[in-house]
Amino acid sequence: MANRVTLPPGKHPPGANAKAAPTKTGLEVIKEQSQHLRGTLIDDLHDEADHFDEGGKQVIKFHGIYQQDDRDRRKRGKHYFFMVRSRLPGGRLTADQYLAHDALADQYANGTLRVTTRQGLQLHGVLKGDLRETIQAINHSFVTTLGACGDLVRNVMCCPVPAADDPVRTAIEEVSQHLSDHLLPRTQAYHDVWLNGEKAYNGQEHVAHEEPIYGKGYLPRKFKVAIAYPGDNCVDVYTQDVGLIALVEEGRLSGFNLLVGGGMGMTHKKPNTFPRLADLLAFVTPEEVVEVVEQIVRLQHEHGDRTNRRQARMKYLIHRWGLPRFRDALQKRLNRSLPPPRAMPPLDLDLHLGWHPQGDGQWYLGLSVENGRIQDASPLRLKTGLRAIVETFRPGVRLTANHDLLLTDLQEQDRPRVNALLEAHGIPQPGTLSHARTLSMACPALPTCGLAITEAERVMPSVIAQIERDLTDLGLQDEKLSIRMTGCPNGCARPYVADIGFVGRSLNQYAVFVGGHRDGTRLNRIYQDLVPLDELAATVRPLFALFKQRRRPAESFGDFSDRLGIETLHSLTETLQTNGHAS
Repeated sequence: MANRVTLPPGKHPPGANAKAAPTKTGLEVIKEQSQHLRGTLIDDLHDEADHFDEGGKQVIKFHGIYQQDDRDRRKRGKHYFFMVRSRLPGGRLTADQYLAHDALADQYANGTLRVTTRQGLQLHGVLKGDLRETIQAINHSFVTTLGACGDLVRNVMCCPVPAADDPVRTAIEEVSQHLSDHLLPRTQAYHDVWLNGEKAYNGQEHVAHEEPIYGKGYLPRKFKVAIAYPGDNCVDVYTQDVGLIALVEEGRLSGFNLLVGGGMGMTHKKPNTFPRLADLLAFVTPEEVVEVVEQIVRLQHEHGDRTNRRQARMKYLIHRWGLPRFRDALQKRLNRSLPPPRAMPPLDLDLHLGWHPQGDGQWYLGLSVENGRIQDASPLRLKTGLRAIVETFRPGVRLTANHDLLLTDLQEQDRPRVNALLEAHGIPQPGTLSHARTLSMACPALPTCGLAITEAERVMPSVIAQIERDLTDLGLQDEKLSIRMTGCPNGCARPYVADIGFVGRSLNQYAVFVGGHRDGTRLNRIYQDLVPLDELAATVRPLFALFKQRRRPAESFGDFSDRLGIETLHSLTETLQTNGHAS
């Protein structure tokens, strides 16, 4: 449980019989006393300690930095290092910006890059003494880490496909950038601490000493925003605090259907915590988006729970209030009514992998990055191969919400040379990989994440390999099956909307969820608890056998599992196993 801090005298309501005012968490006090995210960071960076104290550890999150330690080495004492995350609206980088991160990974980090499920880019293993140089180098490439973590609006996501000559994609990119710039913290602290007061990042970040949106205490918890292209939910828009689904009329962006209240995190055995999909709230025009989203953020700032971080996400505010009350409160702040959501096409999940024409005579190439980790691990030399391609052809780089990567603005005549470089570095073309592998995701988990209960990224490839063999044996290798794993229930890889979710439960044991929808519009449900790591594939294999026998035409595995329900799935798989048909 979070530490509790009693409010100072005079903050409680008068009267002998009055209830004491709720107490704030210790983190709330740290934020309020941080002088707009300065804390003691400048002094801390000059001391000899290899880590920050609790206050500093919390404040640096707002600067895009997480303090971590190698949990594999804890028996020999804590070995501290840091994860640094860049804020990249829509996952967009230039060739130079990507190469700057690639070089920093070798110079100051552990030699790898990691694409996040929010289209960010992370460096892992940075030592405290190298933090300032790392941040400065990122900033000088015209990228910021400010607001990539912490209790504020984080990286604003949108479909990564290049706009080229598509006015709808162009407009969506402009909205994502405008939202990101508008919702950045405006504190001078970032520049004072890391950049010696200088500024290189060329976005619209402000350097004021006040925070007109966030105030002294910032938000009660992290806040996520994503924009979906019409018909394509590659950003999992229903899992966001605020989601925007673009609508098109006569080839132009007419506006967005606005969703509120999504979020993935929960705590095992705490039924008052739960994953939740966002609700459709209203239709907003492109011109209204920034104002409306800001007022939603302000509602969360004023009414989100600051006494219990497990209840602090906006999804719990909407759960407590109900959607009508939330809508009324928002409309009151806007001083106008919002029209209801409009009809929209059904959503699907497009990973955007492989070669695709951009529409302007150029091409983009989507490459699958297993669990987002860009590294060299023979025979796959992904990091070196990507660097060679980016240095040679100078493409744009787009990161996806499924932690893959797009190389954009490539010329037709360069495709054979790009393919040759992929082959030379052992990088597979997406079409040679199974759907189970390309649709899989896993969070970093052990050994770096302090919240991880068990493994995810390091073990997911072997779990997928066994599932691939089982699907092939059953003749189901062509099924588009999404499988996601997290090392704890916080849901960073969004496991609760997948066909199958493996969620860390205790050391080397997982809760198995089934029945989500690949398009991100339905939550799955727990099928079996406390399943050992080495039994995960065997646990779901009988479900695949049952699926093959009883599916309806064109029915997905998630739809099938949801239609039958958990009790029926258990009953039928037990019958299959008794009769020897599930092995």
